[in-house]
Amino acid sequence: MSRLVTFGETSLRLSPPDHERLETATDVSLHADGTESSTAVAATRLGAPAVWLSKLPDTVLGRRVVAELEQQGDGLQTQVVWDEDGRQGLQFVERGSPPRDDVTVQDRGDTALATVSTDDVRMAMVQNADVFFVSGSTPALSPTARRTTEALYRACEGTCVFDLDYQSGLWSLSDAREALLSLQDAIDVLVADEDDAQAVFDRSGKARQLAHSIASEGDFEQVVITRSERGAVAWDDNVVHEQDAIETEVIDASGTHAGFLGGYLHQLYEDAPTEQALAYGTAAAALTRTVPGPLPTISAGEVEGLVETEREPTGERSI
Repeated sequence: MSRLVTFGETSLRLSPPDHERLETATDVSLHADGTESSTAVAATRLGAPAVWLSKLPDTVLGRRVVAELEQQGDGLQTQVVWDEDGRQGLQFVERGSPPRDDVTVQDRGDTALATVSTDDVRMAMVQNADVFFVSGSTPALSPTARRTTEALYRACEGTCVFDLDYQSGLWSLSDAREALLSLQDAIDVLVADEDDAQAVFDRSGKARQLAHSIASEGDFEQVVITRSERGAVAWDDNVVHEQDAIETEVIDASGTHAGFLGGYLHQLYEDAPTEQALAYGTAAAALTRTVPGPLPTISAGEVEGLVETEREPTGERSI
């Protein structure tokens, strides 16, 4: 059976209500929060059969993560190796309000996935995946996780997608650059937030320029740059496609990027044109911002309806 396969760690996110500070909060909410698992949830809700591969501690916290993900519908398959020794990754997130920024404290040292090897992964699933996806926060966990990520990419016979997902609390810019260079020839589609792309590739310029320069140097099939409230651009076959963001009330922006990824990868799985993938990714991101928590609890009908409502010719510009 063809499918979308994602691989990576999912942490537990602990957040105080509203805009309270972590240092004074007495209550927190818990959510499963991982780019790969959240992307799989979004893609599944849009109709793509998806599998999330991971390694978690055999504890109540590890099982709490899986239980929340499995509540998201029948389409998502979880394949988890249970580890008796590793920790469950944690994130403490404080939502700011301008001019106060959000605060994220990473507590993901010595987690179960930091010890993951190819022996822990059902390699046939990776080899036969139509689309295989990992984010940068997974190889950032340890040299072992990085080597395993590279081995999985090289084993996959389908389309390999990598999201830069640079998080300074996990590794340095130089380590992120080194890891990307080692993976680069195995990656078909690179996705990056505009700020992450500028930081990791050490360059300035607008999203269109970034996408073109990164694509020309890295020999990628597609380069996608997300621009938060300004939408996204995608370089494909020497053409840059643009999609404006959709204005919405923001309830919680934490799942926006994963929502975009789920919409985009769903269309990539369906072999849709790049401009259509951008439209679906942008619509999924907009809808994800309207629900609390990091999981993109959206529906195919909502996304398709929003795409139709917002349908306008997207911009194209030859390089």
